[in-house]
Amino acid sequence: MNKIKDIITASISTKEKILHDSNIIAIMQKVADEIVKCYSNDGKVLFCGNGGSAADAQHIAAELSGRFYFDRDPLDAEALHVNTSYITAVANDYSYDQIYSRLVKARGKKGDVIVGISTSGNSGNVIKAMELANELGMITVGMTGESGGKMKALSTYLLNAPSSDTPRIQESHIMIGHIICELVEDKMFERKK
Repeated sequence: MNKIKDIITASISTKEKILHDSNIIAIMQKVADEIVKCYSNDGKVLFCGNGGSAADAQHIAAELSGRFYFDRDPLDAEALHVNTSYITAVANDYSYDQIYSRLVKARGKKGDVIVGISTSGNSGNVIKAMELANELGMITVGMTGESGGKMKALSTYLLNAPSSDTPRIQESHIMIGHIICELVEDKMFERKK
């Protein structure tokens, strides 16, 4: 019982640090504004990550492309790992580090947004995608743990969850992703009563 309470307390503590960090709150708002601007210019939002961060990428992309709180038009958002034939072909023929950068090269354009998710901030394939996105003039958003890792220097906006514990970081990433989705949806669409 104490172990369970300790885990919940640690999760709450990480989120409370975010709640009281005016910088990360401001960055969430800026990211939402950039996404709205991107969509207003007929752009798209691409997501990438590995493992649990890939699941988070797919989850957040689905909130934008499907719906979040209410029925509205879909928004162009995609997690770059969802085509397993592509992923396995590129990993085999080139390298795993290129699975995301090749799709960024094919799909990304100036003004689009890429959200790279990595708890360490050091995932090679996400870093390569962010590097190329910067070259293309895309808006780069890094979702990482406390240090930001190598992604810190590559991110237009860094959303670094204040923890070094992977599960607590991932729980915070989903919360941050949900907040951004709600801000984007509220700004772009009028709720029908």
